[in-house]
Amino acid sequence: MASEIAVLGGGCFWCLEAVYQQVKGIEAVESGYTGGAGVNPSYEQVCGGQTGHAEVVKLRFDPQSISYREILEIFFTIHDPTTLNRQGNDVGTQYRSVIYYQNEIQHDTAKHIIAEMALVWDAPIVTELSPSQPYYKAEDYHQNYFQQHPFQGYCAFVVAPKLEKLREVFADKSKPE
Repeated sequence: MASEIAVLGGGCFWCLEAVYQQVKGIEAVESGYTGGAGVNPSYEQVCGGQTGHAEVVKLRFDPQSISYREILEIFFTIHDPTTLNRQGNDVGTQYRSVIYYQNEIQHDTAKHIIAEMALVWDAPIVTELSPSQPYYKAEDYHQNYFQQHPFQGYCAFVVAPKLEKLREVFADKSKPE
């Protein structure tokens, strides 16, 4: 069976990238932008709110090793899907919680997971469910960011706890350290 693609936004792409790089069945993770206006936006344009793009990760995964549903279960565990246009101190539409589905099966799966998550979280789920849109790879310095800068402040205090949570809650889906 061929690889599939998932595109998710849940705050800073460094967090999602670092987490999904540690998940079994994820073949590639790339940080990028989607969901806005304009072609090939820069980080400065996206963070300045000029384009409406979200910071996202594009995942290539082996559906024989990990299901789309499992990818979304991880997604809803490692970020807060109840805060509109923010994750912690990261504020702006570029940090919105969003699932860009690639086909109707992904759409239906995401819709079901969102409904299930509404029963788990104490506040309403604000995660957007949107069809796939043009995707633009982020600048090279954003790729593998946590791996290159594990002791940088943001990585140590924001990204690292998400990795710990992945290993704690999804130990069976985590790659060995």
